[in-house]
Amino acid sequence: MTELQNTTTMETPPAAQHTNSADAILRRLATRAMGLTGADIERIVREARLKARRGKRAIRYEDIEDGIRGHRPPVPYNLRWRFAFHEAGHAVVHHALDLGPVRGLNIDTGEGGYNLVGFHAWATDTRDWYENMLTMLMAGRAAEQLVLKRVSSGSGGTDDSDLARATRLAFDMERTLGFGSEHPLLYRPHRDPGAVFDRDPELAARVHGKLEAALDLAAVILRRRRSTFHALAKALFDAQAMDEMAVLHILTDGDLPP
Repeated sequence: MTELQNTTTMETPPAAQHTNSADAILRRLATRAMGLTGADIERIVREARLKARRGKRAIRYEDIEDGIRGHRPPVPYNLRWRFAFHEAGHAVVHHALDLGPVRGLNIDTGEGGYNLVGFHAWATDTRDWYENMLTMLMAGRAAEQLVLKRVSSGSGGTDDSDLARATRLAFDMERTLGFGSEHPLLYRPHRDPGAVFDRDPELAARVHGKLEAALDLAAVILRRRRSTFHALAKALFDAQAMDEMAVLHILTDGDLPP
């Protein structure tokens, strides 16, 4: 039986509207500033204050946003599309696997795109969660392969890259987290997985197999949610930076039925 309840619609007080508006602007600025250092932000704010002082007016949010954008060189057209597809791939898969919120996306940098995501604390530390994490980490590469038919080195190359983090996670699943296919009860940590792989090709093959499975699953998810994936990539290409609400609007609009 459905119990009907009366609902009352209330207007948002002006003060609350102002607060919400300010919060939205701050979220946009925070998203736009992803990838910058604290020193970068300090310099941008200082320059914005100087600009306002010269104009004999109060500092504006636009001054800071202009400073952030002016701090970065323009991203070439083709590279901007690659960044957009890559980061949209991460976001769509993160949302599809219900790992947590997507806080923001940014491709307004020649050094690569950025995504800021959160995680549901109640869902961590299971085999499924780690496998989903691997899938999300491999989703940027899957997105490039799916749309552009070739991948860049953007998912690898550094110790904090997608491939490095995914490799380390798959290595830990095999050696320290109790999810290995061989001797899962043994705890065998190592600071340098690469050195272990060189000595143990069978372990390297098992870890690589996990990464391949994650890459394949990410591609399946992106194909199934192709319209949402492309819509988010297009919006990110145009805006270059999107906060949580802007991303969520597209992701939830394309949610598939259970």
